[in-house]
Amino acid sequence: MRNLSTDALRAFLAVYDSGSVTSAADQIGRSQPAISLQIKKLEETLESSLFRRVKKRLIPSLDGEKLCVHARKIIAINDEIIGEYRKPELQGNVCLGIPSEFAITLIPAILGRFNAAYPHVALEIVSDLSRNLIQTQQQNKYDLILTLHHQSSKAKKNAISSDRLVWVGSQSHQTEKLREIPLILAKEGCIYREKVFFHLNKIMRPWRIVHTNPDLSGIKSAIEAGLGVTALAKSTVPKSLKILEENEYLPPLGYVDICLLGRAGKKTEAVTKLEDFISSSLSDFKK
Repeated sequence: MRNLSTDALRAFLAVYDSGSVTSAADQIGRSQPAISLQIKKLEETLESSLFRRVKKRLIPSLDGEKLCVHARKIIAINDEIIGEYRKPELQGNVCLGIPSEFAITLIPAILGRFNAAYPHVALEIVSDLSRNLIQTQQQNKYDLILTLHHQSSKAKKNAISSDRLVWVGSQSHQTEKLREIPLILAKEGCIYREKVFFHLNKIMRPWRIVHTNPDLSGIKSAIEAGLGVTALAKSTVPKSLKILEENEYLPPLGYVDICLLGRAGKKTEAVTKLEDFISSSLSDFKK
């Protein structure tokens, strides 16, 4: 005895209701070839033609009309059973503020997995400098804020991880040949910028800013063009760039804390899930 596929029945009903494979594909989030294949398999299983084409529309045949009644009942029973045993899908809206280097490198992989696990949670992601994200007048815009702080800061209690700052250059960069360190940095207020100035000045190493850019993509392009070097958290270094060895020219830069701050008040389940997901994922990512 053959069994009917509920996916095929859903595809059939979508075409039945819309009169078009294209519209049906858009409706249930599948490709047109996938919908056509489902209809073909269903017709083969039932040994009957379910549609006929009239101009540009697909019109159900007499067998298609009969199947429609049964298909709606089967899908309704299927969904009722699934709904009775499965927990409700997590839903909601979450606004996340993150530094640009995490937005471009580390977070996409993490948030991609979160979206796959919780597809009904709508994420709004805003990237900016940590200093701007945590300003009092800005904080209420976000449900969660991923920020970077000095390890000695008061925000340490909210730290979920830490990362070492490293010098980064192009694959062909040669620091020893330079009289001054050419710096490619984010704009004023960036914690990396502050640490670079502090440690270079501490050893009285000459430097000059050759390029300022607000996000990692612009900094990355400038480094790849051979304009200079920058400092990044080790876990966010793009694969196309090279981590430079610390030496008498490039001093150690220390560590930064990665903190996760939540909006004051009761958190929604979606916010709590994302917070837990980011915390555990960042820890796993660095192992």
